[in-house]
Amino acid sequence: MRSDFFQELKARGLIHQTTDEKALEKQLNEESVKLYVGFDPTADSLHIGHLLPILMLRRFQQNGHVPIALVGGGTGMIGDPSFKDQERQLNTEDTVKGWSESIKNQLSRFIDFEDTKNPAIIANNYDWLGSMSMIDFLRDVGKNFTINYMMSKESVKRRIVSGISYTEFAYQLLQAYDFLKLYQTYGCLLQLGGSDQWGNITSGIELLRREEDVQGFGLTMPLITKADGTKFGKTEGNAVWLDADKTTPYEFYQFWYNTDDRDVIKFIKYFTFLSLEEIEAIQAEFEQAPETRIAQKALAKEVTTLVHGKEAYEQAIRISEALFIGNIKELSASDISLGFKGVPSYQVKEDDSLNLVDLLVASKIETSKRQAREDVQNGAIYINGERINEINYELQSSDKIEDTTTVVRRGKKKYFLLQF
Repeated sequence: MRSDFFQELKARGLIHQTTDEKALEKQLNEESVKLYVGFDPTADSLHIGHLLPILMLRRFQQNGHVPIALVGGGTGMIGDPSFKDQERQLNTEDTVKGWSESIKNQLSRFIDFEDTKNPAIIANNYDWLGSMSMIDFLRDVGKNFTINYMMSKESVKRRIVSGISYTEFAYQLLQAYDFLKLYQTYGCLLQLGGSDQWGNITSGIELLRREEDVQGFGLTMPLITKADGTKFGKTEGNAVWLDADKTTPYEFYQFWYNTDDRDVIKFIKYFTFLSLEEIEAIQAEFEQAPETRIAQKALAKEVTTLVHGKEAYEQAIRISEALFIGNIKELSASDISLGFKGVPSYQVKEDDSLNLVDLLVASKIETSKRQAREDVQNGAIYINGERINEINYELQSSDKIEDTTTVVRRGKKKYFLLQF
């Protein structure tokens, strides 16, 4: 264990709240501590909103502690009300089980469950919640909490006005029971979570005290906010997923590369394993010449490589650079499918004319032949990054990247794909 580990977490801004900070720091300095974070399966993939707690588990493991990744196969069937405006939709048991398995596989990419010295532990709270009777739950857990105590939690108070079901009201007791079971099974003494989890975490600490007469600890990470007021973890209204099939590595890279200047150093501290000294050097250079985007490049490189690997990062760079300079012919068909995900496409038919004007109309890139001719003559049409201004231009085999795809650009930013 590194004696300065806790102070490094503070220096990175990763600690929002703790219970008994001095005692926790002493514990972390003196012995290997078992700690956990819960991940409820609300989809078949985690997203970047989960990335901070995942990386916190990794940081603790790298510093000699034992992380427990708890998949919420049981709690995921209920839904955490914390800072949610309305009741979650309940999913079927089979759905939650399938999602739980996907999340287990994702977590193994970040946390080492086979480390010979301090392997991480993976658990699923369905193993104990799924077989627990209502009577046992009320007798063993419910008896330890008053309604007043449960009502005092901020996550509950926020929902009382709009309405909260008993199902979600009882969620904090399920999470508290998780902490108790993980202590009894593995000796877990510390729970991590986002700042919205403070009420649930302190309920678990209270249950440990009452049932086992032991001091548990809680640590929350800050709520991630963006300087421009938009929600972190969304791009064009869609979640940024850790699954490459849901958010391509290129899209993932672009999300981080487009980080606001006001946020980028904070995010490097949160999401990368660069040392504080390395981050200081990047910050100094960035402040001297922000137009170079050196900080954004460093952030995007580190996080994309961490999540998707070096090869995917290099592909994202290749796509980004080719699109920036317009040299699309350097890209492969695979690169294009990633870089132009969601771009309108048209499957060229055997009897379609390969005359450019005709193809622009057939593919609905242009609304009429007259408009198509005007745009071609005015230099607004590009084929694979090269301007075409001949109205009688016929598409050549050399215009088909790997004989499958042609990229058409109209104006500065409107892209279309022709598929063959």
